[in-house]
Amino acid sequence: MHKQTTLISRSLIAPLVLLAPAISLAQVDTSDWKCESCPFDEGYRAEVDAGATHVGEDGAIRFGNATGYDDKGGYVNVDGHGRYAADGYQLDWTIEDLGLDSRVFQLDGGRQGSFGFHVGYRELPYRRFDTTRTVFNPSSSDTITLPSGWVPAGITSNMTQLSSSLRRQIIGSDRQIIDLGADWMPARDFRVFADFRRQNRDGIDITGGSSFTQSSLLPRWLDYETDQIDAGVQYGTNRASLTLAYYGSYFTNQNPSLTWDTPFTFAPGSGQYRMAMAPDNDFQQVSLSGAYRATQWDTVVAFTLASGSGEQNEPLLPYSIDGSGGALPQSSLNGKVDTANYALTVTSRPLPKGRIKFAYRFDERDNKTLQSDWTRVITDLVAFGEVEQNVPYSFERSTITLSGELVVWKGIRVSAGGERKEIKRDFQEVAEQTIDAGWGQVRWRPLAWLDLRVKGGATERDIDRYNESVAISFGQNPLMRKYNLAYRYRSYGELIASITPVDSPVSFGTTVLYADDRYNKSQLGMTDSEEVRATVDVSWAVSENSSLYLVYGHENIDALQLGSEQLDVWDWSATHDDSFDHIGAGFHWSQPDGKYRLRFDFNRGDGETSIDVFSLSGGQSRL
Repeated sequence: MHKQTTLISRSLIAPLVLLAPAISLAQVDTSDWKCESCPFDEGYRAEVDAGATHVGEDGAIRFGNATGYDDKGGYVNVDGHGRYAADGYQLDWTIEDLGLDSRVFQLDGGRQGSFGFHVGYRELPYRRFDTTRTVFNPSSSDTITLPSGWVPAGITSNMTQLSSSLRRQIIGSDRQIIDLGADWMPARDFRVFADFRRQNRDGIDITGGSSFTQSSLLPRWLDYETDQIDAGVQYGTNRASLTLAYYGSYFTNQNPSLTWDTPFTFAPGSGQYRMAMAPDNDFQQVSLSGAYRATQWDTVVAFTLASGSGEQNEPLLPYSIDGSGGALPQSSLNGKVDTANYALTVTSRPLPKGRIKFAYRFDERDNKTLQSDWTRVITDLVAFGEVEQNVPYSFERSTITLSGELVVWKGIRVSAGGERKEIKRDFQEVAEQTIDAGWGQVRWRPLAWLDLRVKGGATERDIDRYNESVAISFGQNPLMRKYNLAYRYRSYGELIASITPVDSPVSFGTTVLYADDRYNKSQLGMTDSEEVRATVDVSWAVSENSSLYLVYGHENIDALQLGSEQLDVWDWSATHDDSFDHIGAGFHWSQPDGKYRLRFDFNRGDGETSIDVFSLSGGQSRL
């Protein structure tokens, strides 16, 4: 490898000035003073590294994922960075992996306290498979065709042209990312900023295409473009800050649909299928955020207000590629979702050894997409005939949290907190849900090398009403309660211990957790669950540059589920016993200068599940 360094700098020569104490500072003329040891960088300097690499294995594509070394052969690479500075202005440039598909270029410049700008470009290769074989010919458009002379059949073993038509297809994509940005300080405490990013992704991906009872894995072309804009105005002093910002994201798909030839036997006139891909969409948001630090109790108040809207109104495909199935209720979705996010946080230290924190957060997603009656479609050429409505899910979620910590004695800290969360949903079994939680913790450090923590708490999730009509519409038992929506009371306790001897390179840690969940108001579904988890870890600092670690964990979850075959009280039960074990070990080493690093990690997880089913009509069985 050849390394070349260019250094151009200016020298500052300064005389040593000795002043008698009796001379007044007002009489000193400093206009000719110069500094020869000041850290200010003047002039131009640069460093460039050039080298070559040879990859000799056919399986290099796996190694080349995200690195650019995705094919065997030789590679020439160039890295470098440089800086120019004069009179308070500076310009920095950086290049990495210039000869690879993972190249990075960055240019930053400006004047401190006045303005700044940056320009960036980088590429990111993603290589998923290099052993894929397919009979399809993906074009750069939105159509996939079969080779000429293809003979369709009902199953793959009867496809006479299958073996001769298979060809290699690399599955992967490339991203090109362009960054542009600038900031300007028109006044001392004000800053105006704007950033723009364009991301292009193109390549070949895999998607599934169904033709009723048969399906195919299709190599489809990707051609995505995403533009992001982040701009705003900031005001900041030593005690307060305020930011008004705009964020916009615009996604464009050059191939909004995919049409493919079916390789299976088909009825006359039905040899092609079509399905929609990701539609064009955009999201815009305006936010106001700020913080203020008060000297009273060292209090900090921070807030965020944000309002956004996402829209998608691309033309819809017809029910079928051949025009059958009738007319759509509307030509486009005209989808719109409004979002609102509000947050307030207050932290304070009213006592020298105590602090408190209050937080409130509100999140809303209001889906304003209109509902329409749609004919249910199984595949592109097979309509089910039933009419269904699209479901515009919405929710509101608010959370209030209060916590505090107090040092009650030397080495003993006591903390406690509570939280209340309220959730409102549309078109689900539970419209309103509240979650109340409380916890307490004692932390004790009796010795410099010993840290003990004991934590316990309880959580109650309550609901206003379980809408059984939703379950009936889905053909489910109306008495069944989904475990994530049903009433639940959870209590838990946890013990954490850390041992770090002062004069020893070895440290130990262990945690033990017990949790009990009760679904007391569920007649059918999950009724109770117990969880026990324990972990042990050991780490050894072999030297300043190397370390070893070993960790073991065990978790056991027991759960009871009740069910019914008669849409009435329970007539069968199932006991679930899930056991998980995890072991991990590793070794880390690096040179003092950080030039070379070596890391080895090993992880293994084992899980075992047993289910005992008891039926009032059929006795007991084990799965």
